[in-house]
Amino acid sequence: MPQTLDAVAVRGWCALALDALGRDREAIDAINVYPVADGDTGTNLYLTMESAAQAVEAVFAAYPQPPVYAGVPPTTDVVRAMAHGALIGARGNSGTILAQLLRGMAEVVQDDGDLAAALDRAAAAAYLAVAHPVEGTVLTVATAAATAARTANGTPAAVAQAAYAGARDALDATPSQLAALGRAGVVDAGGRGLVTVLGALVQALSGEAPTARRDAPVPVPVLDCPAEAETAGPAFEVIYLLEADDAAVDRLRARLDRLGDSLVVVGGDGLWNVHVHVDDAGAAVEAGVEAGRPYRIRITHFEQQAAVEPPREQAQRAVVAVVPGEGLAGLCADAGATTVLARPGEPPASGELVEAIRRAHAREVVLLPNDAELRHTAAAAVEQARAEGIRVALIPTRAAVQGIAALAVHAPDRRFDEDVVAMTSAAGATRHAELAVAERQSWTMAGVCQAGDVLGLIDGDVVVIGQDLADTARTVLDRMLAAGGELVTLVLAADAPPELAALLESHVGKAHLAVDTVVYEGGRQGVPLLIGVE
Repeated sequence: MPQTLDAVAVRGWCALALDALGRDREAIDAINVYPVADGDTGTNLYLTMESAAQAVEAVFAAYPQPPVYAGVPPTTDVVRAMAHGALIGARGNSGTILAQLLRGMAEVVQDDGDLAAALDRAAAAAYLAVAHPVEGTVLTVATAAATAARTANGTPAAVAQAAYAGARDALDATPSQLAALGRAGVVDAGGRGLVTVLGALVQALSGEAPTARRDAPVPVPVLDCPAEAETAGPAFEVIYLLEADDAAVDRLRARLDRLGDSLVVVGGDGLWNVHVHVDDAGAAVEAGVEAGRPYRIRITHFEQQAAVEPPREQAQRAVVAVVPGEGLAGLCADAGATTVLARPGEPPASGELVEAIRRAHAREVVLLPNDAELRHTAAAAVEQARAEGIRVALIPTRAAVQGIAALAVHAPDRRFDEDVVAMTSAAGATRHAELAVAERQSWTMAGVCQAGDVLGLIDGDVVVIGQDLADTARTVLDRMLAAGGELVTLVLAADAPPELAALLESHVGKAHLAVDTVVYEGGRQGVPLLIGVE
């Protein structure tokens, strides 16, 4: 295992932290009592780390592979991606603070790799991001980790181990520092999540998970402290990304501080993640509009709204499908599926898939991820949904055209296992291809491509490099149909040439007798053309 916090170590740390938070998520949720007892701290930390890990993997996937380059991107690119991914994917109070901690670390790691200094910068940055810092929270745990790291001598692994031990000791002390924790007899949930993340850092640098305590934790006494006010806190949690300059963000902080509490603003270089608890959610969003351009706005009501509308009767079976464009979302919805839109460059997180499974409101759910890169994300979502008592089957569809084929044979009146087998068989019998435009020079299975070349991929591998979209598509179709086929499915992006569908449909009709073609409008999607052959 690596001994320095280089690109490979950062990648391993993100993966290990995500895995550890996945295991600890429910336990962390269960002790979430501050600042709001909404039981989602573990989930928010997991989703934030998931976004960071996905951004890191995207950097590795985009970097040229051997023999052109070594395939390992610069550490600077990787730590920046980690920080940016956490920033844009931060969820809740705890996730927003974690994003700032990772950003603070990245600022130092990309310069000199000094882990102790990085942890120190992370703690300081987190304190500055919180409008009214409170001791006994994740901020206290982060500071203790940085302090302990400064006393360590030796390898980065030794520094990480010292930081982990310091954080763990500070976590044990949080109930005596914060009244809400003392009354509940728990440690701070965000702090526990940070200890989990630091434990993953130890493992990434040393190759061994940190040792557990041998002594049992001492029961926490109920503190004799004044009762908190009986008035309820703010009704809404508002989170959004904001494009704005520093001066506008300073004014925004002052305004949101007057509107509510739990204010955390993290980021920099023109991009910020804003988190606040307020009673007037509209005013919090309007403040963002005045400061710059807010987007990805999420407003959560802290109380359950079950009484607003009568509960729907739970269906027996449903299908949840990830789709790359609005056109396919409409097609799949018309076929009865609950859809999750995967925007270009923004793959859905496991939490979004779980929410879609819940939204389907069925006892049995078939999940179609429709993307090979979503296999781990989809598996995590299935595991969580099953823990909630939902029977879920994951069909490992690698492309949207395979999902269309599976949905076409879906029959909810069949036994669940029989339906899953039929859908899996239909997806497996569908070969998939896509046409993409190269963004840079790189090495492929078909040779070296240049920026602007049209790439024809069959089952995920580049097999054709061309200059014209229609010519390359015809070549791909001929290669696929050489092995046989009865039905060609074409899914065109909104910006594809308008005559492309007719050209390809005519080509199939003339060159491959008895093969039918069906065309769908995919809307805005990451590539100009998707192809399926059954």
